[in-house]
Amino acid sequence: MKTLTPAQTKHLKGLAHELKAVVMIGDKGLTDNVVQEIKIALNAHELIKINIRADDKAAREAIIKRILKATAASKVQTIGGKLVIFKRSKEAKIAIPKG
Repeated sequence: MKTLTPAQTKHLKGLAHELKAVVMIGDKGLTDNVVQEIKIALNAHELIKINIRADDKAAREAIIKRILKATAASKVQTIGGKLVIFKRSKEAKIAIPKG
């Protein structure tokens, strides 16, 4: 997981504003299949929004930590049950500021 600079985070937040959630985590929690779908979505888009349906904030934070560890993605933003993550793919589809 690469740490994003404040300028990169701000830029990615702006891009993520219009995104719809591509993965939803529901009652069954974070399964291996869901992790695989997240990895596929990251490879295809680099910047994705995930909807986490967990009423308990601690449970939601635990899911977020597991996602970041399993995908080696960088957290851009969390707002309630929405998580935005970024992971550069080999094709570098999204231009982000260098520093």
